[in-house]
Amino acid sequence: MRIYVPATVAMLRGLLATDELVPVSGTAFALTPMLRESYATGSTEELEYAALMEATRGSVRLIAAELADDPKSPTRRVVVAADMPEVTLRPDLDAAVVRLAGPVPLRAIAAVHVDDPEAEDAVRAAAEVIDAADLGDADAEFALGEAEDHELAWYAVQEVPFLLDLM
Repeated sequence: MRIYVPATVAMLRGLLATDELVPVSGTAFALTPMLRESYATGSTEELEYAALMEATRGSVRLIAAELADDPKSPTRRVVVAADMPEVTLRPDLDAAVVRLAGPVPLRAIAAVHVDDPEAEDAVRAAAEVIDAADLGDADAEFALGEAEDHELAWYAVQEVPFLLDLM
């Protein structure tokens, strides 16, 4: 199953150091049967994009946690797309949530999606209000939408070391 793992720049660096990505709490997102049922229409590609977008919100939450520890942490959303043979569906958490039993090996990663530098200010602003957005604050939801207006760039796995060198 194609999964989308929320990550951060620091997690990407860890991936390169260890050849595996450890999803926080084993959480990832995917085109699950429940996600498919929640949309009246949509191609597989469109629904996979919806799962990817759910993962971007997870990335904002991870960035918020890193910023709490280090205000100078990079503020680019990262989503790692991988193909994993076994996942556990978690419809009790959300329509697109899946849990992984362990780390994602480098060989399973299909691509990495990362914000361009132009998104950094919007992502930082979203990270500062992500909890308020979850609670329904309209201004916070607007800030989150500003970050989501930035499309993530696609990178092949072999391009990630060069990308990180440029950051």
